[in-house]
Amino acid sequence: RDCPDLRLLVLEGRDRPGGTWDLFRYPGVRSDSDMFTLGYDFKPWRGKRAIAEGADILAYLKDAAAEHGIDAMIRYGHHVEAADWDAAASCWQVQVRAGDTVQQFRCRFLYLCGGYYRYDKAHRPDLAGAAQFTGLVVHPQFWPEGLDVAGKRILVIGSGATAVTLVPALAARGARVTMVQRSPSWLISRPGIDKLANGLRRLLPEALVYRLVRLRNVALSSFFYGLTRTRPAVARRQIMSQLAQEVDSPEAIAAHFTPRYNVWDQRLCLVPDSDFFQALRSGQADVVIGTIRTLTETGLEMESGQPLEADIIVTATGLALQAFGGVKVSVGGAPVVPCDHFSYKGVMLNDVPNLAVSMGYINASWTLRSDLVARFVIRLLRHMKAKNAQIVVPVAAADVVADGLSWNLASGYVQRGKDAIPRVGNRAPWRALQNYRQDRKDLLSTPLEDGELCFRSAP
Repeated sequence: RDCPDLRLLVLEGRDRPGGTWDLFRYPGVRSDSDMFTLGYDFKPWRGKRAIAEGADILAYLKDAAAEHGIDAMIRYGHHVEAADWDAAASCWQVQVRAGDTVQQFRCRFLYLCGGYYRYDKAHRPDLAGAAQFTGLVVHPQFWPEGLDVAGKRILVIGSGATAVTLVPALAARGARVTMVQRSPSWLISRPGIDKLANGLRRLLPEALVYRLVRLRNVALSSFFYGLTRTRPAVARRQIMSQLAQEVDSPEAIAAHFTPRYNVWDQRLCLVPDSDFFQALRSGQADVVIGTIRTLTETGLEMESGQPLEADIIVTATGLALQAFGGVKVSVGGAPVVPCDHFSYKGVMLNDVPNLAVSMGYINASWTLRSDLVARFVIRLLRHMKAKNAQIVVPVAAADVVADGLSWNLASGYVQRGKDAIPRVGNRAPWRALQNYRQDRKDLLSTPLEDGELCFRSAP
């Protein structure tokens, strides 16, 4: 819409649209943030539920692509294997596999939007005695179609958002579920339906309601995240107070729901409508904390000696991170390793020409930031045209020094995948803010001619 003079091609490795929301098919799959911020800024979310089911999100994505003609620009089954910057030709040479055929594409600008984790592989920890277990072992990322869980004893190994989603969903389908976790995660309950938003819809235009609720939710989440950084003890007390309303036993709270780390040192798990706690209160689910010693023929055994029997073991043990959506990026044949580069405004990498990477937030809805990144890329392309510049390269000055990674979570999947995460610097524009208000200013308003972006014509 904003760059009608440019030719655009979207390459999608999978055979269907939807990404995450088409890949994940496990029971109860849903958003882990509200749809007023997870939805696109240009397309209001019209569903009644603010915490939406995966199928509804997938339908929303397909509608958005169809409304704007994006679906016609996508070539499915085109897996991008590698991209190399050819300085002599001032373009990217992109290697793409479509079935048994390898194709070569050329483009002036490469925009990588493949996310941050592998679709073909998940994190599967080595569990002693795995060969002994005679039941079914399932990873949520590869959930078997039509799996009947009614009447089954299920152990869900994990403590993150996927596990917290699975436990009540499996219990509602008639399973007897035990969550097995090494240590607790922070959980926070929120209503699945936004009553204020639904009430305003009767009085105001849909687009206006969407924008107002979106602004409110951004402000609230930003405030709470800021509180966890500046006054962690206060944030901790707030969640503990809520837990006291969900769990009757102080001993259970201490044992099962009090993490060793501060709030948002790892990702906070959302519990819509208290469904996880309701499953525990119903007797259909429980929690066991400890280290697994080994799998057995009939389940597993904890280090404490406690046996847990199961018909199905679900390894909700996390994602496998990868850089650039799995594309092997190089410049003049030299591989680009993200952790060896600084991240320019969380979008580009120093010394890598004509490349942008769509990355969202880790402390809020992903789409909030990916929307801003897309608009920044539009600004950049239009500026390049106005300057008659074919190349743009972020260059870090000598005073920029490493100040950690652009993702500052202690979560296991982040620590395991450090090589896939760029570094941040000690000053702007090389910092990672994780702040929507500041990012909006930096990406949409600050001058592009900042001395850090170098524009030049093709040789």
